[in-house]
Amino acid sequence: MPENRPTLEDVARLAGVALGSASRALSVPDQVKPATLERVQRAVEQLGYVRNGAAQALASRRTRTIAAIYPTLDNPIFAVSIQSLQQTLWGLGYQLLVASHDYRPEHESDVLRAILERGVDALVLVGTDHADAVYELARQYRLPYVLTWSFEETKRQQCIGFSYYDAAYRMASLVVEYGHTKIALCSGVASGNERVRARIKGTQAALATVGLDLRPEWVIEQPFTFEGGRQAVRQIIGHHEMPTVLICGTDIHAVGAIGECRDRGLKVPDDLSITGSDDIELASVVEPKLTTVHVPTVEIGVRAARRIVDLINNKPATEEVALETIVIVRDSLKRLVH
Repeated sequence: MPENRPTLEDVARLAGVALGSASRALSVPDQVKPATLERVQRAVEQLGYVRNGAAQALASRRTRTIAAIYPTLDNPIFAVSIQSLQQTLWGLGYQLLVASHDYRPEHESDVLRAILERGVDALVLVGTDHADAVYELARQYRLPYVLTWSFEETKRQQCIGFSYYDAAYRMASLVVEYGHTKIALCSGVASGNERVRARIKGTQAALATVGLDLRPEWVIEQPFTFEGGRQAVRQIIGHHEMPTVLICGTDIHAVGAIGECRDRGLKVPDDLSITGSDDIELASVVEPKLTTVHVPTVEIGVRAARRIVDLINNKPATEEVALETIVIVRDSLKRLVH
């Protein structure tokens, strides 16, 4: 016969604490004294105790699990944010379940249905552009949710993010300041992605202030992959006139574009300046080092975790403000002399 599994009572006995204290230490560790938490954690490790999640969920009608649906798990910028989201939730007594629709927003509601079958307490989404079915499922199952990365003034209580419009505007303004008038944009795919649409509008607005247009043939929609950046370079060199700079929607695009330029004998930034966005670790390692937009990746994860737990616990919502972005100037952007 197998040995009996350790119980919460065993944990409390070994830790020398009351049963209620042991339970709180495992459920809401931030509400327990550090010394008590340490004793309980040590007892859990010694006994190999694992909570019966199914029984706990039935008793409390909570799973203490938060679901997060991302467009992709390939992009390092999301990986960093997922890490900070998970670490913060763990400290608040919650687990994180991560899923992706692989930049196919029409499948997001299917992903959410599969998640709901397993049971979660709340939902973290990326961006504000979601099918009605997604919002309807959240309503039907009474799931609190936060919208991350994008920030919209009309959804201040739900959004944890920054203005893609402002970030794009600042980058395009810098490019113009450096003397560029022939400007191409590798934006990402605009359908179902308000972040891409804001990026295009912000770039157009910055150019308009100095009487420039963003030529339609130089607005290139490509998936957020290295190959997408490579394809952008192939498209712009196929025109009779070359731009002097390619503004990329992500650093992944930009690194792919730099690679394609290298393969074709084009020098960056002498023949073509290239900029990115996100400031992933690779941006400061690639040659030439990438001019990009630093975004508050870690802070988005931390704030989203705290906000979603507050919503679960029915704490009064506070209005968020847009997080800051910073343009980081490196070697991939050339200053033109006219």
